[in-house]
Amino acid sequence: MPIKSFQEGIIDLFYKGATSSKKVRRILTSFGVVFFLGIVFMIYLSFQMDRLLGFPKLIPGRCGLLISLPVLITGFCLWLWSVWKFMRAKGTPVPFNPPPALVVDGPYAYMRNPMMLGVFMLLIGIGIFSGSLSLTVIFVPAFILIVILEIKYIEEPELEKRLGEEYLEYRKNTPMMIPKIKKNQGQTQNARYGR
Repeated sequence: MPIKSFQEGIIDLFYKGATSSKKVRRILTSFGVVFFLGIVFMIYLSFQMDRLLGFPKLIPGRCGLLISLPVLITGFCLWLWSVWKFMRAKGTPVPFNPPPALVVDGPYAYMRNPMMLGVFMLLIGIGIFSGSLSLTVIFVPAFILIVILEIKYIEEPELEKRLGEEYLEYRKNTPMMIPKIKKNQGQTQNARYGR
């Protein structure tokens, strides 16, 4: 099976899930639990790897705590704000049960994927807080790469298929994950999309 048709099949699966009945979307939302459990397993695996390979603490003592707390708090707040925006728009963070309309306000006025950026920050913060060398420098970077590829090759083509020109315009004007903060950017985005 060629890669392109496999990719198109996955995009179609996400599209069918996102456009199916409310009941089916609720059932598919349980896949979010699988994603969460995968993250928990990754953290556990990294701790075991540190122990088995005898890796030293990344940043021991209070210094690790002082560095990790702002990262953890910022990541959690960004993730929570993003989830709240999705819930308010009558959707979930799970791609099979998204909001029915494009969310472009709040953190989404500055970047297209603030929820995942919040997750990345949480994982980095946990790695620094726990002193886990393998979580911080092996597992999290690999996870970030996989997620960015999934967003680029699966989620974004599905959003383009489902939301059309509105999403293309949003993608053109809004960075994927690293915000370009300009004066009045949020107001400009809200005005552009009638919010």
